[in-house]
Amino acid sequence: MTDVASRLPVARRDGQGRLRVDTRALAKIAAPLMVTNAIQALLNLTDTWFIGRLSTDAVAAMGAIYWLMSCAILVLGGVGLATQSFVSQADGAGRRARASQCLWNTMWASLAALPLFLIAAWAGGPILSLFNLDPAIRDLAEEYWEPRLAGAFLGAMSWGLVSFFNGIGATRLTFMVAVVTTIANVPANQFFMFELDMGMAGAAWGTNLAQLVGLLVGVALLIRGDLARRYKTLMTWRPRLAMIRRQLAVGLPVGVMYGADVLGVALMQLMVTQVGKVGAAATQIVIMLTSIAYMPALGLAAAGTTVVGQAIGAGDREWAMRVGTFVARSCSALMLSVALLLLVVGPWLMPLFINPEDVDAAAVVSTALVLLLPAACYQMFDGLYFGSSFALRAAGDTSVPAGVAIVLSWVIFIPLSHLLIFDANGAWISGLPQLGLGALGGWLALMSYAILLGSIMYWRWRSGRWQQINIWGSRDGANAGS
Repeated sequence: MTDVASRLPVARRDGQGRLRVDTRALAKIAAPLMVTNAIQALLNLTDTWFIGRLSTDAVAAMGAIYWLMSCAILVLGGVGLATQSFVSQADGAGRRARASQCLWNTMWASLAALPLFLIAAWAGGPILSLFNLDPAIRDLAEEYWEPRLAGAFLGAMSWGLVSFFNGIGATRLTFMVAVVTTIANVPANQFFMFELDMGMAGAAWGTNLAQLVGLLVGVALLIRGDLARRYKTLMTWRPRLAMIRRQLAVGLPVGVMYGADVLGVALMQLMVTQVGKVGAAATQIVIMLTSIAYMPALGLAAAGTTVVGQAIGAGDREWAMRVGTFVARSCSALMLSVALLLLVVGPWLMPLFINPEDVDAAAVVSTALVLLLPAACYQMFDGLYFGSSFALRAAGDTSVPAGVAIVLSWVIFIPLSHLLIFDANGAWISGLPQLGLGALGGWLALMSYAILLGSIMYWRWRSGRWQQINIWGSRDGANAGS
């Protein structure tokens, strides 16, 4: 009789015969993803470094739109965020062809969204005109926005591709794609920004080209060798509208959830940018630095999506609960550790991301050091959020978490940011009480929001409500259909 541990992901028997989480097996899946996401953080920091060579205004412009663009990309590319859930459950049930079929449906849906991305690119100017930004900063932001959104469908397709690799546990392939993309990003930025003298627009085109290179490498890995044989990737490319609808039903709420999250941060950054470019530049630098804390944790959370989904596909939701809880707590501990490290090394890192000859350089660095304190305080709750929400995504529990994120972001975080950031003269809505704390007020609001969001998402996971959900829309789960 086969031991149950042999069919469950990252499971082992201890000396007393009890079932335990095999941390080595989990690390084997998570480590490439943690390094991959650290590389993604390096890519973001590289972009910030290149843009910092232009001016403080350029960094402030990037800070004003970074999360606003991210919101649009997340919502429009939401189908890619469900890929790993479907792939991991299908793989756990032994339905490998079904897993690759899920990937190809994601690729088709992302390509079909190209007109929506083009509309979002065109809408950049009208959207930015709604905010009272300095004209120079607004022009730089719009210069970056249009080409970046036009090419963002490439990123959505890449999400689907690496989500497939992650869902089957082939995380080293995800690592390879990330390395290629990051390496390509450096000469691409240099060429478009400075050799062609395209400035901010060049930074966007450099990112688009790097993502295209990474996507092509990933597709080459997908359709060749043993992977293509085992998962029949050359035979499952035809679109299945019914499956696309199911993936959209799970993925769009995920995109909305993360979109609501980043929209709140985007509006907070726009408020800070309106108050002054020093606080805006400092905020952007701190966000890029704290990505060092959450990128490795995102890798561990993504590994959690894989193993939770595989456990559900294997028919053991109790084990899915245990391993998902372990991952969420581990993400929280990891982010707390990295946050403490950032507090120590922050004074040495901050000056690297601003032109020392800029007249505002010293003010930006000193402000960023102050903002790093509240940023560090909420990292462990962000870890709970990532670990829990990724586990919920694996189970297909996405609608309620999306609703929670919308309420917390738009009802609590955004109004609190408005209260704390503006004084009476600069407020978007007059007649409300204003404390005028500037950039610090924005980060205090973000800290409060992150603590609430992480705590509620962890409670939702532990409640077990997700155990009643079947993402396949039929009784036999991942075994449904051909």
